[in-house]
Formats: sequence, structure tokens, C-alpha cells
Amino acid sequence: MKGWDTVIGLEVHAQLLTDTKAFCPCSSRTGSPPNSNTCPVCLGMPGTLPVLNRRMVDFGIRLGLATGCTVAARSVFARKNYFYPDLPKGYQITQHTEPLCSDGYVDVDVEGEPRRVRVLRIHMEEDAGKTTHDAGRPVSFVDCNRAGVPLLEIVSMPDITSPEMAVSYLKELRLILMYLGICDGSMEEGSFRCDANVSVKPAGDPRLGTRTEVKNLNSFRNIHRALEYEAARQAAVLASGGEVVQETRLWNASLGRTEPMRSKEESDDYRYFPEPDLMPVIVDEAWKESARASMPELPAAVRARFMERYGLSPSDTLVLTASPDLARYFEEGAGLLPEAPKDIANWVMTGVLRVLNEGGGSIASFPVSPDMLAGLVSLVRGGKISGHMAKDVFTEMVSSGRTAGAIVEEKGMSQLSDEERLREIAAGVVRAHPGEAGRYRSGKEGLLGFFVGKLMEETGGKANPKLASRIMKELLNL
Repeated sequence: MKGWDTVIGLEVHAQLLTDTKAFCPCSSRTGSPPNSNTCPVCLGMPGTLPVLNRRMVDFGIRLGLATGCTVAARSVFARKNYFYPDLPKGYQITQHTEPLCSDGYVDVDVEGEPRRVRVLRIHMEEDAGKTTHDAGRPVSFVDCNRAGVPLLEIVSMPDITSPEMAVSYLKELRLILMYLGICDGSMEEGSFRCDANVSVKPAGDPRLGTRTEVKNLNSFRNIHRALEYEAARQAAVLASGGEVVQETRLWNASLGRTEPMRSKEESDDYRYFPEPDLMPVIVDEAWKESARASMPELPAAVRARFMERYGLSPSDTLVLTASPDLARYFEEGAGLLPEAPKDIANWVMTGVLRVLNEGGGSIASFPVSPDMLAGLVSLVRGGKISGHMAKDVFTEMVSSGRTAGAIVEEKGMSQLSDEERLREIAAGVVRAHPGEAGRYRSGKEGLLGFFVGKLMEETGGKANPKLASRIMKELLNL
């Protein structure tokens, strides 16, 4: 916005892929009947005591190392006190003054320019339950299955200066979580969600403006739209002589605007105090080294390796590393056909992803395995079938789960590459169209495509296209 600087800080909540909840043995998996994954501990019954899930700490250490954070040797849990129907205990166990990780960063690319977003802190906490409101009557339902599910909250510094930069940061952070195997990154199911703190100030002014918090951001598109709208709204308020009110606002996607929800709480409103039922978390060097040894290759490193090893462009590499499963799929196929990594990449980005996007499936359950895809590419490269035939074969592979070789053999789809036979058929095509042949020889070279097309018709589409074009050109130039 001309004349104004936008300042954005993001608070991301990542639901962890642990088998059990943060402080009790209840399952943390989704999809169960309401209130079936509960026990006296996560329901906050009197006399119960929490027991820390070590796996949650492991995952927090991994993320801290991946984002260049300092992992605290000692961190402490606290109680965040507030009342809401889906918070059974009347407080949330979280970390406040002494978080697990702090002072890290995430490097991002914003329209070709490298930028760094500093991470203020990463802390562990439990999730609240879920309240559902009945649209037809004044009734609400509380499901406590999610209460106590372990989360990591990642708080950025206010380094983000545009909606585009915010989305780039969130996409990279989501990828890091997914590659670490600690969060599935699903925004639709709420396992990766964020709140945004937004303010604007006169361009170049070192003083920060009054911020608002924007909630209900459930997709990258809505995050971009909400931040763009909220920054413009605040700039309009200030330009007209008004004052921005510090408050929490909800994003209304259907109306394309943010709307007031409540006045913004301050830290003191939550009456934080140390959690008396949990000991401090002590992380020694051995624990950190164990976590570091289990770290997988992170997305930035995978992208760099794909460009160097396979000669892929940055844009292609970005697509192929959009999830760890997709990156593994491509790399397995490229390993089976090392002479053709770009061909494998093209098929993954066009054929495979097209089917997945249309059907909504996952690459993990895709019926065409990497070795099957490599087999299809081998047939094309060997001249056994044409690229056009390959598309039909691929469609059949997806629907039947059969190999390209089996389909080609059964349907008699092998490409005709017998030069003597093609030359005989091509000569017949030229004799059948003397007028067009004369115009070609008079300089209408665009008619070559007409003759090649006729040759393809005569062979039922089986003629090797490159060979057909060469033979036809030779005959027409006689």
C-alpha cells in the first residue's frame, strides 16, 4: 500500500502426530465418535494428575533444531486460565516465560527474493476441545476428543511485511513440519492453523502501529485475502483520522472481510502461573544429539539437491517437493531411470498430479507406482509407443493398476517404427494427394503436417511420429 508499511507476526499451531495426548494415554487421532477419546485427566476431573508425553518434547526439539532455535536446557509448563465450554479444566497447560525453543528463523523466497523470518519462540501446549453450534436451534455441542491433544505453537517476530511473505513463510514452515514427520500439515482438518497479528504504520516510521489479531484462517488463499483486507482497512482508518482498535477479528471468507469478535486480551488477563503438577522439562545434550541424529533431510536441502543432481528448474523442484511423499515418489522413479529424470519429473507434474488433483487422492495410495511410471517412460524413450499413446496407456494404468507393458501388449498398441513399411505407406499417401504435394513443393511447407497426419491415420496412430515426419519430408522433396 502506497504510503504505509504493513507489519505482520504469525502464531502457528501445529498438531503433533503422536499416538496419545499430551498428558494422558487417550488417543490423539481424529475421526472417532464425539467424546470417545477422553479420560478423567483430559476432562479435568478433580484429583487427576497429568503425565508428560515424552514424544511431544522430542518433536519440539526436532522443530527447534530445524529452525535454528536455541533449545532450552530447562523449560517450564504454565497454566493459562480462561473459561470456555470446551476447556474442561478451566485452564490450558502451555508454556509461558520459559519455552522449549527460542531465537530461530525460517528462510523463505518471496517472488524470487530471499527473506528471513525470525522465530521468537516455540512452545508446547495442549489443545482445547471443539464446540459445534446448531444452526437450527439455540443448542451447542462440546466434543472433548481434541482436548489435551499435543500442539507446538510457533510464534514469529513481526518481520513479515506483506501477505505474500506471510504465505511463503507458512508454506515453508508447513513443509518443515511435514518433512520432520511431526505434523500432517492439514489446514482443512485444523492440524496446521494460524492466527495473524497485523498492524500498519506510515512508511518508514520506526514505531509500530496498534495491532489486531485475525482468526479463522484455514487456507493459504484466505490468509492472503484476510491480511490484504485487514492492512487496507487499518490504513483507511488511519488515513481518515481515526484510530485502530486493538481487538480480535474473524475472517469472513464469504463476505471477504474481517469482522470484530472481541477485545484483544493481554497476557495478564490469562493469569499465568507455573503448572504445579508438572516438573520442569530438562533437555540435556544427549537428548538434543539423539534428536539431531534422527533428523531427515529438510525441504530446502531436498530442493537444492534435486536441482543439482537432476538438473531441474527451481519451479519444477518446488512442485516436486510439495510433500515428502511426492518427493520420495519422484526420486524413486528417477533412480529407476537415471538417464531420464526430467521425463519422470514431467510425468509426475502433469499426469500424476493431474489425477490426484481431480480425484483428491494421496500419492501414498496412487495406483501407478514409481517403477510402473518408469516403465511407461522407458517405452516412450525406446520408441515402442508414442507420447500420445502413452497418455492413453497412463489412463488405463490408473484405472486398472496394470503395467504399461501389459496394457500395450494386450491392446496391440506398439508403435510402428519399421522404416521400410512406413516409407511404403507414406508413398501411398503422397500419391493419393497430388495437389497438396504440388503446393508443398511450391513452398507451402506447412502442409507437411497434413501429410504426417494422413500417415498417422493410415497406421491407426501407431507410426513413430519423428520417423514419420522424416520419411514424409524426404518423399515430398523428391
